[in-house]
Amino acid sequence: MSYVRPKKSLGQHFLTDLNIAQKIVDTIDGLSQKTVLEIGPGTGVLTSFLSKKEDINLYAIEIDTEAYEYLQQAYPELGDKLILKNILKFDLKELFSESMTIIGNFPYNISSQIFFKVLANRDLVLDVICMIQKEVADRIKASHGNKTYGILSVFLQAFYDIDYLFTVGPKVFNPPPKVNSAVIHLKRNNRKNLGCNEELFFKIVKQGFNQRRKTLRNSLKSILINLPTDNEIFGQRPEQLSVEEFIYLTNLIDPDVK
Repeated sequence: MSYVRPKKSLGQHFLTDLNIAQKIVDTIDGLSQKTVLEIGPGTGVLTSFLSKKEDINLYAIEIDTEAYEYLQQAYPELGDKLILKNILKFDLKELFSESMTIIGNFPYNISSQIFFKVLANRDLVLDVICMIQKEVADRIKASHGNKTYGILSVFLQAFYDIDYLFTVGPKVFNPPPKVNSAVIHLKRNNRKNLGCNEELFFKIVKQGFNQRRKTLRNSLKSILINLPTDNEIFGQRPEQLSVEEFIYLTNLIDPDVK
């Protein structure tokens, strides 16, 4: 193992189990796109397996200078494809023009923000294979009617099919997190667009779930000014609605849809 110290401020929990690393990396076998971006390689445990795959074009992005310097020495073959940047501030379209896969053991404290980044680049990112907090994985995978179903569930399920691959206990990390982790696979679905005003869709979903105990008639009051709310959908709470029902609701509210 390297001399890279895990930093609490970066939410780092370095994977130490090589069998799990191999299992995660093997998930990319059979994917059509060969450009792969690893987010937060850290001590290079996933990188060591990824770099052995001759059929992929591997990039890695790391924010930690100590980890970056270690990776430069350990994987000189990466050259300028090892990027010292914050993924949240990095413009993927500046570097990548063809479809790609994202892989990584995501820092827990920014995993949701990474998923919003993926959504913003959904025309580019066809697959995401990642290890995240189990609680977040359960939320993303949850179906409507479930208490854990929320904003991230709706947004990601609108554009990706979610596979929950396996659960990982705390002991295989340095330092061990206080919770279980999970590996999931997001696969871009065939939906090119939502068939509604996407900006309004995102606004409705966010506002609805921000007051999730209220019915949509009440939580969306500021959007529903002067609109009839006799449709039974307005009497439901946000977690009761599927992605398709949120699209229907958006078109119901949209003044441009007659």
